[in-house]
Amino acid sequence: MKIAISSQNKKSVTGHPGKCRNFWIFQIDDAQQIVDKKLLTLEMEQMFHQHPADQPHPLDEVDVLISGMMALWLQQRMAHYNVKAIATSETDLEKTLSDYLDGTLSLIPVHGGHGVKKPDLVGGTPLTGISIASSPNLT
Repeated sequence: MKIAISSQNKKSVTGHPGKCRNFWIFQIDDAQQIVDKKLLTLEMEQMFHQHPADQPHPLDEVDVLISGMMALWLQQRMAHYNVKAIATSETDLEKTLSDYLDGTLSLIPVHGGHGVKKPDLVGGTPLTGISIASSPNLT
């Protein structure tokens, strides 16, 4: 399993993954042990706020995206690519990862997006089926 955690400062879990360029990528084996950890630094045009939703993105290949805050449009976009996108109040990277793996991560709701209107299509397909009430991080 690959887990991406937004970390703009490269030290802790940070919010606003749509504007974030730094993500720690953890490769987890079947025994839930870290087998690889690397920092992914996106180019400016790869930030989610800049990147077209219908084009491949480096984070489309992870299984889980964790951030300190997240807009609903990004959670929907990631769900379209079968990525579970969640927001947490935890800021410690290692604790975030271990708490996620053992099912105890403190989750917070996604937000509406500060009035930012992002495309609601991915590859010509409407992003539907996820509402705030059914967001994966509220279950």
